[in-house]
Formats: sequence, structure tokens, C-alpha cells
Amino acid sequence: MIRRYLKFVRPYMWLIFLTIIIGILKFGIPLLIPLLIRYTIDDIIMPEGLGTDERITMLIQILLVFAFIFVIIRPPVEYFRQYLAQWTSNKILYDIRKKLYGHLQMLSAKYYSNNKVGEIISRVINDVEQTKDFIMTGLMNIWLDLATILIALAIMFSLHGQLTLVAMIIFPLYIFGVWFFFGRLRMYTRRRSQALAEVQGYLHERIQGINVIKSFAVEENEAGRFNERNGNFLEKATTHAKWTARSFMVVNTITDIGPLLVIGFGAYQVIQGNLTVGTLAAFIAYLDLLYGPLRRLVSSSTALTQSIASMDRVFQLFDQKYDVTDKPGAVEMESTDGNLRFNNAGFRYSDEGRQVLKNLNLDINSGETVAFVGMSGGGKSTLVNLIPRFYDVTEGSITLDGTDIRDFTVSSLRNQIGIVMQENVLFSETVKENILLARPDATDEEVVEAAKHANAHDFIMMLENGYDTEVGERGVKLSGGQKQRIAIARVFLKNPPILILDEATSALDLESESIIQETLLKLSAERTTVIVAHRLSTVTHADKIHVLSNGEVVESGTHNELMSRQGDYYDLYSIQNL
Repeated sequence: MIRRYLKFVRPYMWLIFLTIIIGILKFGIPLLIPLLIRYTIDDIIMPEGLGTDERITMLIQILLVFAFIFVIIRPPVEYFRQYLAQWTSNKILYDIRKKLYGHLQMLSAKYYSNNKVGEIISRVINDVEQTKDFIMTGLMNIWLDLATILIALAIMFSLHGQLTLVAMIIFPLYIFGVWFFFGRLRMYTRRRSQALAEVQGYLHERIQGINVIKSFAVEENEAGRFNERNGNFLEKATTHAKWTARSFMVVNTITDIGPLLVIGFGAYQVIQGNLTVGTLAAFIAYLDLLYGPLRRLVSSSTALTQSIASMDRVFQLFDQKYDVTDKPGAVEMESTDGNLRFNNAGFRYSDEGRQVLKNLNLDINSGETVAFVGMSGGGKSTLVNLIPRFYDVTEGSITLDGTDIRDFTVSSLRNQIGIVMQENVLFSETVKENILLARPDATDEEVVEAAKHANAHDFIMMLENGYDTEVGERGVKLSGGQKQRIAIARVFLKNPPILILDEATSALDLESESIIQETLLKLSAERTTVIVAHRLSTVTHADKIHVLSNGEVVESGTHNELMSRQGDYYDLYSIQNL
């Protein structure tokens, strides 16, 4: 997993090395302070025979040297180290999210039907952000702390070897402590992240459906259900906090023993005349520079456990298989006549799931308008979702102009198809940007022309800012009929040879439906049109109507032919009092 993550890091390794080198300089400068203490005590304060003026001169000279180092040299070093570290890590996260978003766009509708949007967002935002600690800590700070420890130890050995060995007595205990807590913290961190994603997924879903909650006045019940998930996260977070606190308690206790041993042995050496007071003072100052990085390494291990647990979740998302892909050698579809054929086509959502569509053998000829009707659950929407390959047939095949649609690239196939659904999603952008989604390179004149064809131009011009009006999330500022007309304007702008209308008017009032129906008739002229409808009055003009029941075609014909047979279609028509 870490090797996979390093693929994103590799292009920036030279920047990481540069950051580490600058960081060593940044962390190395403070290591001079104990030497200043030793020099001040042993060479300026303690020696006899030096005059006051001479002592003051020596003190001013050494302070000027250190002032130059800390005021002139260290600030730019600190700035460039922080800037490079943050820029590099943020650029790596940018690359990960960019690839992850591309991956999400390739996943099929089946994946999104089985996973909560909030949990997916949590992985892309929260978990990717958490992996930043692996870069900042695992690839930068740990090496800087280790370099600081090694430099400090080298200087300490040069000052007094025995005293340095005493300071290192705690190292085995420290290493064992870090090893003991690391694995446990990783497990508890993973559980905490999953619980947080569940809270976010639930929250995202409920906020989207807040009007439903309000309409049934079940706010109190929903608050209780949210508290269950929030409480689960609290439990996991508390367990994680306990183990984090234990790790800090143990390691800080171990590193607090070190100074006691050093001060005791060092004082004894001074009493025996084997060590100067200045050297002991410098040594004690180095202890903080030695044990400080050791304590930070514990914090680093905690951050790394969180980071690695988040990596697990990010790569779990990356590892989701594509249900619909371009087969090797798939070709680009330049154009089509729109001749569709279903050859013994069948479909089920999973290997163990029920057969949703069975042995479909249908011809939809170029320029025809073909409708699919029937009771809910008959498989109508599933059938039309197979044409643009939102799903792939699990049996048989679908051909377009005699070629299996799986032999074409997915993008080129979908470029030939326009879809108007029952609930078309508009993004929280302007009206113009939502229409341009169909063809981003279209001109303003083409956008207006498409809107006019969709009977949308007049109401758009009545909006506050016309085509530059923000429509709100999912088009919340527009009525159902207005949203539908903008969705139809998209298809007019795209001008595809194949049109799919999936319950395009069933959610509208009668007045809006009549306007949209007129627009759809105009849109479907001279192109292959596939319609799914519950309201049979909207499909009586179709060249052919197929009645679906339990995934099979039970009747086919024109409206008049089906009415004369007085079968399933006649019954549906009668039920609707038509």
C-alpha cells in the first residue's frame, strides 16, 4: 500500500530531499545553543585572570555571531522549509484527488446504487487529507528528527562519552513502547475513520431529504437515529483517544527518566573533577534537543497510524472494479443511423440476484419512436439504462447498426445518445452552464437556440439574471417544469441521433406536461426515440409500443393494435380512465 502511495510521491522526491536538507539546517542551528552555554560558562564566566572589559568584549563578540545566525540566516531557512513542505504535500494530494475523481467517474451506476454518497465524499476529502501526514511526517519530519538525534548524539559523545551512554539507557524501552502501541493505534484509527464516514454519509443523505423529514414531523426520531451513529463515532474516537493517551503517558515517562540519570551521573562527575560545570550545563541543554525529537516521534507514529488507516480506505476506493469498461480494441463511433437490436438480452444486478430482464428480442429501427410501458418493477428503466451502457447486459447482446455496443468506446457511444429523465439533476451553477454541460464548446447563440427549441427561453429571460442566474443545488430555485425544459435544452444542444425519454413528464403537473410533451415531440422528430412512460396518453403516437411485465415483453404493437386486442395494454389504458 505504501509502495502504491509512493507512486504519487515519486515525481516530487527531489523537492522532498531539498526540504529535508533545508530542514536539517533549520533543526541543526538550535544545536549550537548548548555550545554557546558551555563557552559562556567555561571560557567567559569561570576563568580567573580575565578582566571585566575583556569578558564583556568576548560576550558581545559571541552574541553577535549567534545573532547573525538566528536573525539573518535562520528566518529564510524556516520560511523555505515550511513553504516547500506544504506546497509539495498539497500538490501530491491534488494529484491523488484528481486521479480519484477520474476513477469515480468511471465507476458504474451499480457502485453508486450500493454506496452512500457521503461515505464516498469522506474518502475523497477526509481520508486523502489524512494521508498528508505520511508526507509531512513519514517522509520529512521523521528524518529531520532522526538527523537531529544523530547530530545531538555526535556532539554529546564529543563532550563526554560516558554521560552520553547514560542518556541512551532509555532507548530500548522507548523502542519497545513505540512498537507496542503502533499496531493497536492503527487498528483503532481505522475503526474511528469508518465510524466518521458513516456519520458523514448519514448526514449527507438526511440533509438532502430534509423536506421529507419536516413533512412527516419526525425531527425528534431522526435526531435519535443520528445520535446512534454519532454515539458510535464517539465510542470509537474515545477508544482511540485512550490508546493515544497511553502511548504518550508511557513514552513521556520513559523520556523523563533520562534527565534524572544524566543529572545524577553528571553532577557526580563534576564533584569528582572529571567534568566542567559548562559542559554539564551544555549536556543538560542537549537532553531536551535529544528527548524532544524522541517525544515527537511518538506523535509522528500516532499521525502515521491515522495516515496509513486513511490510505487503506483511499486504496479500497481505488480498487473498486469497473463494471463497464472499454474492451481491448474498442473503436470510436463517429456516427450512427440509430438502428438498435436486442438479441436474447438478459440482465441481473448481481450473480445471485433475480433476473430483471429475460430473453429480450427487439428491433428499434432508425427514426422510429418506440415506447415501453407496464407496471412498476417490470424492468423498463433498466432496459433503457442498458443502451448507453450504464449497465452491461449479463446475457445476450445489444447491437447498434449491427455492431455490439460493447465494441464501441463508452464515451463515443454515449455521445450519440441524449437522455431526459424523470428527475434531471441541475448543478448549482448558472442556467447557461447547465445547458453547456451537453456541449461545453457551444456558443452563446447555440445555447439560446437550444433553449428556444425547448420552450425554455422565455422563462429564462424572466429570471433575475437571465442565462447567468444561479439555479441552486439540484436546481432548487426552479420549478419541476422549468428544470425539465433546461434538461431538454441540453439534449437539443447535443443533437444526438438517439433519444431516451425515461419518465420525462411523469413528475409534472398537467400544464407543464403539455408544454414538455409538445417540446419532446419536436425533439424526437427524425431521430430514434426510446420512451419509458407510465402515463399512456404520452405514448399513443409511438410507432411501436412494448408492454413489459416481470422483465419480459408480453405485448407489442401500435396503440390502435394493442387496444383492439384488449390485453394488458388495454387494461392499463382502462385503469388510467383513458
